[in-house]
Amino acid sequence: MQLFYNPTINESTEVFSFDKEESKHIIKVLRKKDTDILHVTNGLGLLFITEITLASDSKCAVKVNSITKAEQSNYNLHLAVAPTKMNDRFEWFLEKATEIGIHEITPIICDHSERKTVNTERFEKIILTAMKQSNSLFLPKLNPAVSFKDFIKQDQYGTKLIAHCEETDKKSLKSVLQKDTNYTILIGPEGDFSTKEIQLALENTFIPVTLGNTRLRTETAAVVACHSIAFTNED
Repeated sequence: MQLFYNPTINESTEVFSFDKEESKHIIKVLRKKDTDILHVTNGLGLLFITEITLASDSKCAVKVNSITKAEQSNYNLHLAVAPTKMNDRFEWFLEKATEIGIHEITPIICDHSERKTVNTERFEKIILTAMKQSNSLFLPKLNPAVSFKDFIKQDQYGTKLIAHCEETDKKSLKSVLQKDTNYTILIGPEGDFSTKEIQLALENTFIPVTLGNTRLRTETAAVVACHSIAFTNED
């Protein structure tokens, strides 16, 4: 199934048009024509089976033939991850986490962060492409970058975990994971969280965890955490 995306449609939509860029891709690149069937999602769990009624590369119009709704997962995963020095590594994480299954992502700027800014628009495009490629009907939420201190002050839902590398008492991630449970997990920068940040997290009821016996890169640690929770929730 080739999946297309339109965030403006809902269960009451009967007809709609794609924007100019998507229309050109559908008609010029994919060579779709009148009466061809397109599978479309709004990123909120709905799958629209549509039929092209106007095959124009400036305004491809379709009518909705049927709608199905995907079941939401019984857990929610929010990863707060420090941007990596090399952008492509963080982008790799975004792509893989979306493919595996993640609900919310927040870039956090930490004491040891070498990168202090992010290109949110580019990140959103990577997440959207990964959602379509993996045929997922749910678009993960990407939050604006925020400082570690400000993130900690926010109300976070579910079990709160912080993965760090300091030689202190930590539980294994495997030992704390439970099915059908919401999680917020902090993943630090290449230089790890500072001792002050770790202490602040513990004071705010975050549980310290280890992701294994080896030292992982930021993006690897984030993907390991994402997959571990997805695997725990498989039927």
